[in-house]
Amino acid sequence: MKQLSETTEQKILQAAKDEFTKHGLFGARMQEIANQAGINKALLHYYFRSKERLFDEVFEMALTKFFETIDVFENQDLHIIDRLHMYIDNVIDFNQEYPQMSMFILKEIGNNPELFKEKVQLAKKKKKSILLVEALEEAIKKEEVIAIDTAMFFINIQSMCTYPFIAASMFHHSLKKQGKDWNKDFDPKKLKLSVKQFVETTLIKR
Repeated sequence: MKQLSETTEQKILQAAKDEFTKHGLFGARMQEIANQAGINKALLHYYFRSKERLFDEVFEMALTKFFETIDVFENQDLHIIDRLHMYIDNVIDFNQEYPQMSMFILKEIGNNPELFKEKVQLAKKKKKSILLVEALEEAIKKEEVIAIDTAMFFINIQSMCTYPFIAASMFHHSLKKQGKDWNKDFDPKKLKLSVKQFVETTLIKR
């Protein structure tokens, strides 16, 4: 059988991303992906064999995009606060596009940490990047910001940018009992502003 055309492959991957984003790995249906892509389910299984393999394709695409969007710390002409603001924008934008990805990453690390590490290295294309903690420690040495525990700061930033997407279902039910509509009231722009305020309150000398 002939290989997939580039257009058909892109339609399948886009449909798969949409389905996995809405329903996660276990809730997604191959039939729905096939319907969205405009092909039959048998053909979808022929090329991708299983739902897990198709998710793996989407996962690797997402990882590549993730490392492209968060690679903001190399530009040392920008103040560390400005680079952190860019980082926050990009991480939240990524989580908005791939809200299920963080949960899948946690699962992948738990099931096969070495395989996950290989995927990360492939996505990064072996490029040596300056990471958040490294950039922040350099800024502390230069006394651009106050001295803090950089590891804990990193954990806090990641948690604030990611947890609202991981726990969206929980927030939806909890806020509904309080007369709030999570789907209506949650605004990624407000989340970005809140995390940036945390950064400035934590790091800027008063």
